[in-house]
Amino acid sequence: MSDAQLFDLAGKVALVTGASSGLGRHFALTLSRAGASVAVAARRADKLAELVAEIESSGNRAVAVAMDVADRASVSAALDSITARLGVVDVLVNNAGVSDTKRPLDYTDADWVSIVGTNLTGAWIVAQETARRMVAASKAGSIVNITSILANRVAGGVGPYCASKAGLKHLTQALALEMAHNGIRVNSLAPGYVATELNREFLESDAGERLRARIPARRFGDYANLDGPLLLLVSKAGAYMTGSEIVVDGGHLCSSL
Repeated sequence: MSDAQLFDLAGKVALVTGASSGLGRHFALTLSRAGASVAVAARRADKLAELVAEIESSGNRAVAVAMDVADRASVSAALDSITARLGVVDVLVNNAGVSDTKRPLDYTDADWVSIVGTNLTGAWIVAQETARRMVAASKAGSIVNITSILANRVAGGVGPYCASKAGLKHLTQALALEMAHNGIRVNSLAPGYVATELNREFLESDAGERLRARIPARRFGDYANLDGPLLLLVSKAGAYMTGSEIVVDGGHLCSSL
């Protein structure tokens, strides 16, 4: 098998949650370029029309579905629609996530439910419903949970986010342990600080510059830095990987600062 064939996703059906912007949008394009048919999901499907058009313009298949990852009925309906239009999903990228920045005593119960409900409970629901359909179809597959370096260390002001990502890292390993006999691999991809539309203003501030100086690589990541790790986890190249975590952070976790 050639190197190119190892990473080829032709014939695969991929689902990316939280695909309306940022990393989710980029992941969908990356999987499409590797040959997969791609379902892109967000709470509002109309926000995905431009992405679907871009994928289709390159000759690949794509569909948009409305999905609230924290609502099992919404997830189930979206997966049924994907199955009818593209086939059973065999590559899932659990990317949907939210955060906020507050002092610990200023977070409300609603804040906690929103963040943990999306980042952890939502990932659980989507993984469970997707895996059920893989097993019913006797189809092997790959699930990649997008965590964060904050699954391994903490930062100020984002306690619920840190807790949710640490929980998702552990959930990844628990699912990997129990789904391996079904041929379903479950791994996590943990980005460090990657410039996105949401954080660019902060990263370009004085505080962002101080953060950059603490990263051994002395720079923030960009979307393309995650392409190789993602494709490794979802393709034949990573066929013996499950329960693994790939950290892409410019060495940030190596630093004690």
